[in-house]
Formats: sequence, C-alpha cells, structure tokens
Amino acid sequence: MSDQRPYATLLAKGEDRRQRILAAAQRLLTRNGGRGTTLGQIAQEAGVSPAGLLHHFESKEQLLHAVLDARDADDEANADVSGDIIEQLERVTERFRRAPDLIGTFSVLRVENLAPEAPLHGRFLHRYRAAVDTVAEGIRRGQRAGRYRTDLDPVVKATEIVAFVNGIETSWLLDHTIPLTDVFREYTNSLARQLSLPSGTP
Repeated sequence: MSDQRPYATLLAKGEDRRQRILAAAQRLLTRNGGRGTTLGQIAQEAGVSPAGLLHHFESKEQLLHAVLDARDADDEANADVSGDIIEQLERVTERFRRAPDLIGTFSVLRVENLAPEAPLHGRFLHRYRAAVDTVAEGIRRGQRAGRYRTDLDPVVKATEIVAFVNGIETSWLLDHTIPLTDVFREYTNSLARQLSLPSGTP
C-alpha cells in the first residue's frame, strides 16, 4: 500500500499541473488567439517550466486540440442531445457563466482557422457540421412527434440556430454587457412560434 501512495500522489500532481496548463492556455488564447500565444507564455502563466509543459503536451497543436477537447467535454456533459431544441437553447446561457474561457478560446480559434489550409480547419468544420446535424435531428424528432411544422426544412432551420449561437458568442466576447438572458429569451420565443403547428391544427 505504501508503494502505491507516492505513485498516486505523483499522478495527482501531474493531473493538477495539466489542468493548470489548460486553464492558462484558455485565458491566453481568449486574449491573444492561437497565433499570438506561445508555449513559453502559457508555461509562464501556468507557473510551470517549458519542459514541464512539454511533458504533458508535446506541441502547440496538441495543446490546442486538448483545449478544444475540454470544450467538447463540457458540451457533452451539459447537453441533452435527445431533448427538446427550445429547452436546450434556453440553457445555453448557463455556459457563459460556467465556462467563459472555453467560449472565448473556441470562438477565437474558430475565426483563426476559417481558411481550408489552417491547421484546425478540419476539426472546426467537422464540429460545425455535427452541430447542424444534431439540431436538425432534434427538429425532425419534433416533426415526427407532431409538435413542429413539417413544412420547414430542418437543415435550413438548424443552420440558422447554430449561426445564432456562434454569433452571440462572438458578440458577447466583444461586449460582455449584452443582455444574454433577454436575447436568448426573445430568440427562443420567436423560434418556438416558427416551429409550432398553427393553432387549430389537428
């Protein structure tokens, strides 16, 4: 048992250091972007040596992917992909309070990787298309259940919804004083009216 304790302590310290590096990366990437942030700056912000950072992340690209993995994990842990689209949208504002640095990092890196030759372009394109597919399937579920209009194209409406969320994240990064709750309430109320069956429909 005594032999296991030092090893467990070492593992815990290593994981703590890894999380500090990720948190530091999120803060700096939100402020300076991927192109304006070096591994040395991240190591200094995290309070570790450059060698200590490289022990956990062998390259800047690997670290960027780890930061994006953290955003994906947060989404998966807090989303119900089989739930109602309107209810899911109403809960998106929780992310702004729960993980503001993840929003900042994701949004800044997405803009930096719009060009097809950018290193993270493929990942962002895949994630965007997956988000549209997930929302579109949620709309189809509502249509099959008889709650949503069937004359609406789920992919077109899903593209609009994803664009709204992406846009509001960028707007919030520019101006943290925007009334997020009110904006989301207005949009989800409008969306509910658009998706709902006309009154009197059997």
